[in-house]
Amino acid sequence: MSIVQFRTDINGLRAIAVLAVVLFHFAPELLPGGFAGVDIFFVISGFLMTRIIFNGFDKNTFSLGTFYKARANRIIPALAMLCLTTLAIGWFYLTPADYKTLSNDTLNSIVFISNFFYGGDAGYFDATSKERWLLHTWSLSAEWQFYIIYPLILVCLKKVFSLSQLKITILIGTIISLIYSVYSTYQTPELAYYLLPSRAWEMMLGGIAFLFPLQYLNSKNKARLEIIGISLIVIAYLFISKNTPWPGYLALIPVLGTFCILQANRQHSIFTDNPIFQKIGLWSYSIYLWHWPLSVLGIYLSLGTNWLYIGAPLSILLGFLSYRYIEQSNVNPANLNLKNILLYKPLLMVFGIAILAGLAKEHIYSHYRLSDKLISFMQTSTYEGKPGRCNGHWNKKMPECVYGEGELGAIVIGDSHASAIVSAIGRAMPNQSVLDWSMKMCPTIDGLYEISRGMKGTGCGDFVNYALKEAKEKYKNVPIIIVNRTSQSLYGRNEKTATKPKRFVGETFSERNDAYRQSITEGMINTACEFAKSNPVYVVRPTPELITNVYNQKMRDLMTGDTTKRVSISLDDYQKRHQLAWQIQDKMALKCGVKIIDPTPYLCDDKACYGDYIGTVLYSDDDHLNEEGGQYIMPAFKQIWD
Repeated sequence: MSIVQFRTDINGLRAIAVLAVVLFHFAPELLPGGFAGVDIFFVISGFLMTRIIFNGFDKNTFSLGTFYKARANRIIPALAMLCLTTLAIGWFYLTPADYKTLSNDTLNSIVFISNFFYGGDAGYFDATSKERWLLHTWSLSAEWQFYIIYPLILVCLKKVFSLSQLKITILIGTIISLIYSVYSTYQTPELAYYLLPSRAWEMMLGGIAFLFPLQYLNSKNKARLEIIGISLIVIAYLFISKNTPWPGYLALIPVLGTFCILQANRQHSIFTDNPIFQKIGLWSYSIYLWHWPLSVLGIYLSLGTNWLYIGAPLSILLGFLSYRYIEQSNVNPANLNLKNILLYKPLLMVFGIAILAGLAKEHIYSHYRLSDKLISFMQTSTYEGKPGRCNGHWNKKMPECVYGEGELGAIVIGDSHASAIVSAIGRAMPNQSVLDWSMKMCPTIDGLYEISRGMKGTGCGDFVNYALKEAKEKYKNVPIIIVNRTSQSLYGRNEKTATKPKRFVGETFSERNDAYRQSITEGMINTACEFAKSNPVYVVRPTPELITNVYNQKMRDLMTGDTTKRVSISLDDYQKRHQLAWQIQDKMALKCGVKIIDPTPYLCDDKACYGDYIGTVLYSDDDHLNEEGGQYIMPAFKQIWD
């Protein structure tokens, strides 16, 4: 195969793409659409891969083995070094939970399937995704999958189609993939963002730029076409944001912009052929690899917006070093025989990193990795479940568990927030027991049915209806304690790991509206008052939601040397989140004499609400109290048994 002329416009485009991605990840407010730089990379890759394949077809010299090995030489060594470095640093500084996640992500990244797992976990712009050290490898996985499938299909089709027919087939495939991309972006946005079928059209459109070049463009028209392309990319960077459904039809803006620049083919342009962009373009792959972990580091250590001024230049420096000493290390392709395949360096790198990731996952709690202080903290602060806890699932029988000894002193009903503290109530009640009627994801509303992702759930409404009858007929005058995560029912989840809110009957996929919240309000008040006809009723003020996993955050702080910082949210944030929930409970008290139990004086002061106290973690995650937390707030319940 003859040597193809180096195109400075493509190299400059790489710089335009990677600089935008870096700036977006370090300071998204400065360039809200910078993530579209990845789409530019996809178009460039499609152009270059199609050029290699069809040049080989023209000369009858194309080899799948040589093609795959060349791609492996280009991508794997630098990626392997990144994975090795993050595993090594994470060994010393990541919590067991974070290191387990990193180990899994490393394995998925090095075998180029990470996009499948990220697509199933959360959206690219979700808060929890910003703490995944190898999230950016999703694009490498999608691209590698394209490298595997695209030439294989073309080689097969070439046996029955002519080259001109093959070109038309690619054009048709591009249109089909674009239509699917637009459809899936609105139906399954997380999967559409990460997976190849909704991204393939971008790479194939790059191939079309090679296969159908615009002929006979004079220098003026080339310059005009390039300016159109640059303008479209700038528009995408400035006016598209993380709130834009992506990739959908709006992805055509940066993609067509890149297409125009490729068609213009200007080799001495001030936009792309300048010394800075040419250097950045050469280092772009390695810059892309290293910038994201540096961005995560800034979030992990809470370094704030000023980290941009250190992290971005450091990304470029590491990109240069990686390009100079890893990408240019000349891993030569081997001949296709078993011995050389087994000794092929990129393949050995993949196996080596995969084995290391597996070993790292098995040793996340190792004494060699964690100090005695951290191990002691883990032993005193982790609570995985509660002994004797009843995990309720309605099947015409009450899920009943009893805590404590003696005569029945109270019944606790509610969702998982009730489950979190019921055993502590049982231990706190003197010479009496507590009956557990809690059930996960079941607000105490008569007649409500949970629906999760369109599937009928646990029969929550029947469960509460039956509880009303049992309380009246079997447990009359026994105090009822209602504990719910009311604000989740009203507004949806708010923690970092939240994706889509649960839905209830009568609610659409659209944002929960005032009419919906009014129905929830009336349902909660009416149900509490129905209980109050036969039993004393107590309702517990909402547990503060700390947004982040308290235990994991405390582990992070300890591993980074910060032993004084407390996990908290401001009191103002707590009050804003739960204002309506408080109003609902106040209406219960006015309407039918429901008594209110307020644990917030034990968890909050006049400035903030906290998830820990003197080094002891009070939560099992971000919003559920653990056994220590439940015991800590028990003085608020004294009015029940005094």
